[in-house]
Amino acid sequence: MGTVTVGAVRGRAPGERRVALVPEAVALLRRDGIDVLVETGAGAGAWFADADYAEAGAAVVPPHELYTRADAVLCVGPPDAGAAESLRAGQVLIGLLEPLRRPALVSALAARGVRTVSLDLLPRTLSRAQSMDALTSQANVAGYKAAVLAADTYGRFFPMLTTAAGTMRPAQVLVLGAGVAGLQAIATARRLGAAVTAYDVRPESREEVKSLGARFLDVAAPPTWEQGTGQGGYARELTESEQRAQRAALDAHIARTDIVITTAQVPGRKPPLLVTAAAVRAMKSGSVVVDLAASESGGNVEVSEPDRTTVLDNGVTVIGAGRLPSAMATAASTAYARNLVALLRHLVRDGELVLDPADEITAALTGGAPA
Repeated sequence: MGTVTVGAVRGRAPGERRVALVPEAVALLRRDGIDVLVETGAGAGAWFADADYAEAGAAVVPPHELYTRADAVLCVGPPDAGAAESLRAGQVLIGLLEPLRRPALVSALAARGVRTVSLDLLPRTLSRAQSMDALTSQANVAGYKAAVLAADTYGRFFPMLTTAAGTMRPAQVLVLGAGVAGLQAIATARRLGAAVTAYDVRPESREEVKSLGARFLDVAAPPTWEQGTGQGGYARELTESEQRAQRAALDAHIARTDIVITTAQVPGRKPPLLVTAAAVRAMKSGSVVVDLAASESGGNVEVSEPDRTTVLDNGVTVIGAGRLPSAMATAASTAYARNLVALLRHLVRDGELVLDPADEITAALTGGAPA
């Protein structure tokens, strides 16, 4: 019986502090008979030292040795050009590879004999794969951090406070998008004492929002609107006319809100525009907008810019916060590593890494279909 060797590489994308494996995960994999390599300095951004990995049973090696020895290379985001060129035929690359946005990368790797397993292709409807759902684990981190970031930026209290100086009203928070990140933002803002309202195009989200003690925002929808749920448990992309009607209905509510947190994304597509520049201009001075969807391809907020905080002329702070999991790198890495451990336990059989196209989980993650 052979032994599978996996290697966790250092993230090289700007601002990326997460790492694919943490020492806790190394110990679990070693107990399962999997050899683990970790690139020198890979965990530094998440406060995991090389010595921590060595103590857990990993071999800490330079990148060229890792790419030479590893059967599977573990990463967080898509590799840069240099890392992609280091991969060899027969290796498996596992990570959040964004194949729907970067089809050329996946095609180029496949042409060189590198197989790819992308965790962001996993449908949330596969209940037995929940422990592998990295999009959910990272969205939970992002939603929590978004609410904390908004509270830190906002110049008033979140909860209602009665003091000797009088009663301070609670902050009015509006969360747009009630997926995993949105629900975590709602829960966190509620724990901080804010009055929270939320909106999502999926009808089933209403009860989830209410279960967290928030109010669901009823937006009058044109009779042409269809159900907003898409494939795999994600929201579908609305048509342009539906998006215009949605924005018009939301504008009045946004103007009365102290904090807006937007979390709406459609896998592989440009994020939907939910908050227009006009809506932001109508907000009160001191208000805060946090856009979790902000990226190079756009965001939910018309005036947001990725990885940038801007104070507009009317005193509204707009935060383009598309990389929030990296801002909580220790927690995000720990959750992601647990997802990878669950995945590797599924893929490694009798000392071999098996990508079985007849298995529904493997087929989804490799972009294929069950045989």
